[in-house]
Amino acid sequence: MKRTLTALLGGVALVAGLALAAAAQDKPTMGIVVKIGGIPWFNAMETGIKEKGEALGVDATMIGPTSADPALQVRAIEDLIAAGVDVIGVVPNDEAALEPVLEKARAAGIKVVAHEGPGLNNVDWDFELASAKGFGETHAELLAQKMGGKGEYAMFVGSLTVPLHNAWADAAIAYLGEKYPDMKLIGERYGVAESVDDSRKTALDLMAANPNLTGFLAFGSQGPIGAGRAIEEQRKIGAVHVLGPFSPGQGRDLVKSGAISGGFMWNPAEAGRVFVTMGKLLLDGTEIADGTEIEGLGVVHPDAAGKDIITDNLIAINADTVDGLADLGL
Repeated sequence: MKRTLTALLGGVALVAGLALAAAAQDKPTMGIVVKIGGIPWFNAMETGIKEKGEALGVDATMIGPTSADPALQVRAIEDLIAAGVDVIGVVPNDEAALEPVLEKARAAGIKVVAHEGPGLNNVDWDFELASAKGFGETHAELLAQKMGGKGEYAMFVGSLTVPLHNAWADAAIAYLGEKYPDMKLIGERYGVAESVDDSRKTALDLMAANPNLTGFLAFGSQGPIGAGRAIEEQRKIGAVHVLGPFSPGQGRDLVKSGAISGGFMWNPAEAGRVFVTMGKLLLDGTEIADGTEIEGLGVVHPDAAGKDIITDNLIAINADTVDGLADLGL
């Protein structure tokens, strides 16, 4: 409780400082609330946010809660509203939990940009660097190849309330059920993939209880890391395959050892840059229509009714690419 309160008070000071600094410099202000602070994925996103903020003259700051608790995201957005920022960005942990506070932000005249939140209603735009179906199916096909098209596998997601992680899981499970009927899902999906420790422990427990388990598909950047460590501990490299999106710098050694078999990602630093670009376009009143070219997204074909801009900009993470990606700071 004390740590959470300290983090929240720090967030208040942060956004207040952001607003004051911007007022002095006459810059537009943007606060971006991510799922959780202090992990490599969002550290890279923060780098992109800062870079693009400086380039476009936007005072842009990332706020990372101390845990993936949706209530902490709500509180951070409330603080940004109170600070009077011009744009709020969010990577939601729970879309439904955020709708009321995002509605409040828009009623206050604040522009709202989301990422990994295609189901949100109270936004000006949500942008995605991967379609949910494509992301899930691409991972599923790679898992099937690694497992030889048969065997038992487990599914991790960041949380059972993260809509996009679960949409990826839905797509992957449906794809495997149709294309590879000899692959069987163990139990239900496990909401542990935003924690290395929880993912590791759950992987160890599942392997102990299911001796025929030969695959993990983990949607959430800490899931492959934790499961990969469990594979190393149990000396099951090559026998059990771990796939999913993760930060290459964090998972480089696990990929090289074979504990993580691979995965796909988009560039979180690029997502950070797109956040600021989208915010500036909204503040400038720029129309985003079919065929508009947006730096970081390319030529877009937006769903105006759904307020979604969905692209496919996937990058493979494997033994051949992981060093280069990690050296980029990802």
